[in-house]
Amino acid sequence: MKSLKIYLTAVLGSMVLLSANAQQDITTAELKEHIEFLTSENKVGRYPGGKINRKIVKYIINDFKEAGIPPFSKSYTQKFKAQLRFKEGDAPKGKAKTWNVIGFIEGNDDKLKHEYVVLGAHYDHLGMGGGPSTKSDKIAIHYGADDNASGTSALMEIGEKLKAHQSELKRSIILVAFGAEEQGLLGSKFFVDNPIVPISQIKLMVNMDMIGRLNSENHIYMGGAGTFPGGVELMKELGPPLGLTPLVHAGSVGGSDHVSFFKKNISVLGLHTGGHPQYHTPEDTIEFINFEGQKRVSEYIFQAIMKVASTDYKMEFIYQE
Repeated sequence: MKSLKIYLTAVLGSMVLLSANAQQDITTAELKEHIEFLTSENKVGRYPGGKINRKIVKYIINDFKEAGIPPFSKSYTQKFKAQLRFKEGDAPKGKAKTWNVIGFIEGNDDKLKHEYVVLGAHYDHLGMGGGPSTKSDKIAIHYGADDNASGTSALMEIGEKLKAHQSELKRSIILVAFGAEEQGLLGSKFFVDNPIVPISQIKLMVNMDMIGRLNSENHIYMGGAGTFPGGVELMKELGPPLGLTPLVHAGSVGGSDHVSFFKKNISVLGLHTGGHPQYHTPEDTIEFINFEGQKRVSEYIFQAIMKVASTDYKMEFIYQE
């Protein structure tokens, strides 16, 4: 009986170790699983509001919980109302109740843990299309695999790996899945106007919007790298070991959720793998996703965050055009 107990203890210990090791890896299988969920027919293009929106929020929350990532306070959600966009000449649309989803990984340095790096991605898309952002006249499901199921899946995978490396962190990490980006950056605007921490203590915002289409030249594009000291050099040097060719802009902050932070004098990085003909059309589907490339891009972003959050890296806002 004693030997059986020892055996079972050893087996259980091995299972826990294997689980912990698995959580440290960003995998193509998990990236694909997330994107399959987010782009499934019954998510109908992830339009803000309603039961479908709530199901997506619940999915992200459950993933954070499984990774051991707690909310910042009592709730993972930050509720707000989004004014929905409409084409000129169409009847105005009302407001939709939607949410930002927020996870928190606390740093360990007595002083620096009160400084924060925000990692974000918007989870919403265009629904059935027909709005002012749609690039196609088709009224059909706009799946948004690259825009931005790719960024949302990476947020969950990178968050999981950051949690596994929490003991190395000095600064704290806030993970945010933003709602209603396609309606005018509304989730990120609400977040910076209603911050969960003093806005001056957010030292960097890293945004992922369309990172699933790494091309044959392995280009990863980014703007805002010059908004913090040494950012351009850092983002260039992290690329080659991962087989990536970073195209780094000091400014060119761009038009996604990181803009809301930049307007509050917060250093930002906005990352993407480039535009494509399927952008904002029903053809932005999972078949076009380069999962191996997305994995490498996710690892690149993880390493950049660790460089800033696990060291005494000097952080200050530098304005760029």
